[in-house]
Amino acid sequence: MNEYDTHTIQSELVAGGHELAAHPADADLLLLNTCAVRGKPVEKVVSVLGDLRKQRSEGRDVTVGLMGCLAQLEEGREVAQKFGVDLLVGPGAITDLLEALEEYGSLRSGERGGMIERLGFGPELHDYQPPPPRGLSGFLTIMRGCNHHCTYCIVPDTRGPEVSRAPESVLREAAAMRAAGVAEVTLLGQNVNSYGMGQPGMPSFPELLRAVADLGFERVKFTTSHPMNFTSELIDVIATHPNVCNYIHLPMQSGSDRVLRRMAREYRIERYLAIVREIREKVAEVVISTDVIVGFPGETEEDFQATLAAAETAAFEQAYMFMYSARPGTPSYKHFTDMPREVKVERLQRLIEAQKARSLAANEALVGKTLRVLVKDLGRDSRYAVGHSDQNHTVLVPAESVSSMGVKDVTITGATPHALYGEAVGAAPHGIELVMAS
Repeated sequence: MNEYDTHTIQSELVAGGHELAAHPADADLLLLNTCAVRGKPVEKVVSVLGDLRKQRSEGRDVTVGLMGCLAQLEEGREVAQKFGVDLLVGPGAITDLLEALEEYGSLRSGERGGMIERLGFGPELHDYQPPPPRGLSGFLTIMRGCNHHCTYCIVPDTRGPEVSRAPESVLREAAAMRAAGVAEVTLLGQNVNSYGMGQPGMPSFPELLRAVADLGFERVKFTTSHPMNFTSELIDVIATHPNVCNYIHLPMQSGSDRVLRRMAREYRIERYLAIVREIREKVAEVVISTDVIVGFPGETEEDFQATLAAAETAAFEQAYMFMYSARPGTPSYKHFTDMPREVKVERLQRLIEAQKARSLAANEALVGKTLRVLVKDLGRDSRYAVGHSDQNHTVLVPAESVSSMGVKDVTITGATPHALYGEAVGAAPHGIELVMAS
């Protein structure tokens, strides 16, 4: 979502007469578009702002703006004041940036003083349509905010309540992306499958997904889903539209009903696993990934064992696993006592090892099969071109065997827990060197 917002911000600035600098050192205006879901991104922001404060103390004349989720929090305001930030713009006001810059120009001319702030959330999602992205893949925001109030989550404070973008606006931008050559579009929202809920006359998310798929993209993806809003109708759309990727990210967070209640997740684990079973029954060759939080306050060893068991039952092919990170302002921060870090680290490592074994087994089962892979770019190791399958596997193909980017048929020749290696169909065979990492 921040990548899409950043693209919108860049487009807005260029349309307003600004030019993008090739390097931060060349810029007169530096904007930090931030995340605040976990503590680590905030630490990175503080580090960058500290370096900029030093540069300014040494004479550099640069305007600094703090944008995104951190800007919306009291924590972000404190950071901004500490480091002398000039502009504070929240995620609900990114299209007010030019106005904020104009006001800041008046400030510098001596008409007023203080940090310029734009932190409001309008009743409607902005209809600003940035130019289509360059390349084969693109993001498309269809809604903002979240009406679920999980006790660990800061998103309702940073992104506000759910607001869905008008369908005609979504489809207009999607059509422009398709006409520009975008092959893969990812629909974005904090809770993307609650699109249209509570707004009379709006289509449901399955209806919107079907309409976007009918525009002719090679691939349509979406993230992130909440299990409470993951319906049979949505599963049916995925199952019946070949260009809607058979990859589903469905956060579980915990396998313990007791912990789920403390998290204020409205489902219980049996309901979650029932959704997983329906997906696997209806969607051929589907890959399901998840999010899991380890060490939520009060989690017992029995609770953690329930998480291990649920992950094994769900048979996740991929997972994003985190230690609980206490975020100031959330109910869990206010009312629960954090667990010892060493307990969280040990449990996280056990979960990672179990998931690594599952991921490796699932990937090894694909050796010898041919997958459709969208090859988008050369990887950090220039020997390989890097792409993703319809099921979101990372696939590495010898660079010399790929003459152009795009959708290729790739026969899988090797696997690690995190990636597949393959040969483009019709290309001369190459030796494959597997790169293993612990």
